[in-house]
Amino acid sequence: MEVQVSGAPVYTATGGKDFDPSLPTVLFLHGSGGDHRTWALQTRYFAYHGYSVLAPDLPGHSLSGGEAFTTIEQSSPWLAQFLDACGAGKIHIVGHSQGFLTALAFAKDNAERIVSLTAIGTAAAIPVNQALIDTAKESTTKAADMMVNWGFGPAAHMGISSVPGMQPLGICRAIMSANPLAADLQACADFTRGAEISKSLTMPRHCILASADKMTPMKSGLKLAADMQCRAVILENYGHMLPLEAPKPTLLALRAFLESL
Repeated sequence: MEVQVSGAPVYTATGGKDFDPSLPTVLFLHGSGGDHRTWALQTRYFAYHGYSVLAPDLPGHSLSGGEAFTTIEQSSPWLAQFLDACGAGKIHIVGHSQGFLTALAFAKDNAERIVSLTAIGTAAAIPVNQALIDTAKESTTKAADMMVNWGFGPAAHMGISSVPGMQPLGICRAIMSANPLAADLQACADFTRGAEISKSLTMPRHCILASADKMTPMKSGLKLAADMQCRAVILENYGHMLPLEAPKPTLLALRAFLESL
């Protein structure tokens, strides 16, 4: 599905079904350098089990036009316009890594539109190594290589894949190499209001973390869960790229939360 936001096209995956605003809606927000393919399994499941789903390529990413956000705060008014363009009302939000920071910025200004909020492989603050940002400015491909090396757990590096014949490391590298990593990483590094916003949330909240996450270490995720006063589900031996690396365990943890509501 494609909609226009601020004069630019926005591509949105809907899980293989037409978007129906009369159904409960789940909005999936990808992380730095990502796109809608982050959520291939999760969007399809919910679209075929009583929900409508929206998984946009954020501005400047993959199939969407426009310019990438230079600050996390810029994403809040854009998301409100995007949801209006789709005809969506109240929503469940699921954010991975930077996508959760985007969700926090939106929650600060639009809490009344959020039914629930789920954090996946993230923290209230994501202090990015300056060397990674500098590398991304010089070569997105080199930065993508670094993030793939750090972002996946040991099983993925041994070639184990949840989808026979497909390698999540290669998929992730290809997606990130073509997207504005430097802008995304700088926006994460500059965002400082995450903990403050996290402590103020009142809608149902959930946190899904990975024990082998090197990019947003589990201790930071547990601090986020404590700030949000919610339960954290720990997926053992997986890395930062949970939706791609562990699509089924991630889906099961998300299902358990959303279906309980």
